[in-house]
Parts: sequence; structure tokens; C-alpha cells
Amino acid sequence: MLNSTTTPSAKRRALRALLRPGAAAPFPGAFTPLSTRLIEEQGFPGVYISGAVLANELGLPDIGLTTLTEVAARGAQIARTTDLPCLIDADTGFGEPMNVARTIQELEDAGLAGCHIEDQVNPKRCGHLEGKATVDTATAVQRIRAAVDARRDPDFLVMARTDLRAGAGLDAAIERMRALVDAGADAIFPEAMADLSEFEAVCRAVDVPVLANMTEFGKSPLYSREQLAQTGVALVIYPVTLLRTAMGEIERVLQTIRVEGSQASHVDEMLTRARLYDLVDYESFSSFDAGIFDFEVPGRAGTDSAGAADGTGAADSARTADSAHRSSTSGTVSTDEQRSES
Repeated sequence: MLNSTTTPSAKRRALRALLRPGAAAPFPGAFTPLSTRLIEEQGFPGVYISGAVLANELGLPDIGLTTLTEVAARGAQIARTTDLPCLIDADTGFGEPMNVARTIQELEDAGLAGCHIEDQVNPKRCGHLEGKATVDTATAVQRIRAAVDARRDPDFLVMARTDLRAGAGLDAAIERMRALVDAGADAIFPEAMADLSEFEAVCRAVDVPVLANMTEFGKSPLYSREQLAQTGVALVIYPVTLLRTAMGEIERVLQTIRVEGSQASHVDEMLTRARLYDLVDYESFSSFDAGIFDFEVPGRAGTDSAGAADGTGAADSARTADSAHRSSTSGTVSTDEQRSES
């Protein structure tokens, strides 16, 4: 209830243990704190928090408009909901080396397991767009050194991302990666690799774990975990997959309401009320202190005090409401349910 039961230090150690060459550990990108519950339930070993998603969620493009405060706050909200380690996108570090140092400590305080810092100029842009500009090697190295020197927990992972491949080619990008590793980077994120052979070349060239970015509609083809594992990749991220999926379904439901005047044809595809209550752990809040958190779910009159006190009232009421709703031929929602969801 309320928070993860695993300490940030333990999450950081878990992240480091996962990063084995060839493991291709899959980290889906969380776009809300609640989505981490689904990621954890499905047995994934970790969570990725994309800078593009954080910007898009605010209605902004991924061009460096978010602030450290916004990113750290959202990262903390996501990290507190899961026992899994969370790796967050820290863009360019939000400024000069001193700003990078503060960024690391803010992200440590937020309970994150690690972050990656890139070598684009500021303001940056999405790594799979044309026209990216990168800083020189000396500046990129300064950022990583500042990050490594600033961390207070030696297990906090500092990953270096380079976007040099798109503008200068693979050889120059590998040379940059080696310099970043020499500066103290714990892992490497080579952005926008063209094919499996490039991932393999990067994995051979550096002696730290390598990340593969499997974002849709990007420069890199969508390879399977098995294919990436064979190249030596340690970690695979799916940064925008859940956001794109959710927004696509939202758009379709809105179109249906506009055209049909009701969402009834989509209800069977929705997360039920009972399932939502399970995800937010409604029962634990009810049983924590019946004197304070005692409640009765609208739509089920006569919930007895025993049911409320032992935490069963909420989930039972939700399941009853879901069952009644599913069996309804009209596809309408009761007045009580409408009020409870509004």
C-alpha cells in the first residue's frame, strides 16, 4: 500500500545485476505510475521512463522543453509504485556540468535506479528525427564525469547515450562511446542503430552493458529480444509503446462516442472496475484502518461493517457492479456508477 516495499538502493543493485551482455532484459516504458503495476504483474524485470513520453504527456514535443523539476517529480511518482528498478531519461542533464551534477542527486532523491545522459546540443530533439546536432567529445565527457562524481550512491547507474551515429557514422560513434566509458559511464545507449550488425559492433567495442532502443516508427528496425541478445545487448527498452497503445485506443473510443453516441461497443475491451480496484490496491487501503478508510462503493447498498473492515467490501462491490454491467443488454451504466466514476 502507498509505496514500494523495496528500497532505492536495492533497486539499483537489482538493475546492475540485470545488465549482463546478451541478457536483453526487457524494460517497457511506463507513461503513468499506474502502468507500472501492469508491467510488474506481467513479470518484466524493470521499468523505463522516457523523456519523450514525459514531454508528450504534458502536451509538449520532445525538444528539451521539460525541466529537471518536472522530470524528477514524475520519475518519483512512477518509481514509488513499483518494486522494479526504474531507468529514467535525463536528456542532456538539464544544463552545464554543474546542472548535470544536481540532476543526478535529484534523481537519486526521487528513488530512481539510474539514468542516461546524452550528447546532443541543448535544446535536444527526439533521437530518431533528422537534423540532430551533437556536442564535441570534450563536452560529452564533461557531462558524464560530472554525473559520476555527483552521485552519492555508487550503485546509481550512469548510462551515456550518444546520437553521433546519425550525423558522423558508426565508427565515430564508437570512438565517442569509448571516451564516455573512459569517463566513467556504467553502460552505453547507442541511439538509432541501423541494423543488428551495428549493435554487435558496439557490444564488441565497449566493455560495459549496451542498451537497444526498440521504439516504433524509428530508425532501428523492431528486432526481437532473441535477435538482440545474440548481438550481446544487455537491455532492451520499449519507450513509447504503452503511451502509443493507450492514446490509439482513446482516439478510437472518442470517435465511437462521437459517431454512435455511446461507448457501449467498447466496454468489453475496457479495464473493469474490479480490475482497476485491484491495481490500485483498494482493499489494502480499506483494511489499513477501518475507522478512517471505511467506505462503501456506490451501487451496492447494505455493505456491512465487517466487509468494510476486512477490506472485502470494495472489491466485492466492484465485481458485482462489473458483472451486472457485463450482463446488461442496453450497454448503459447505472446512475450510481456514473457518479462514482466522475
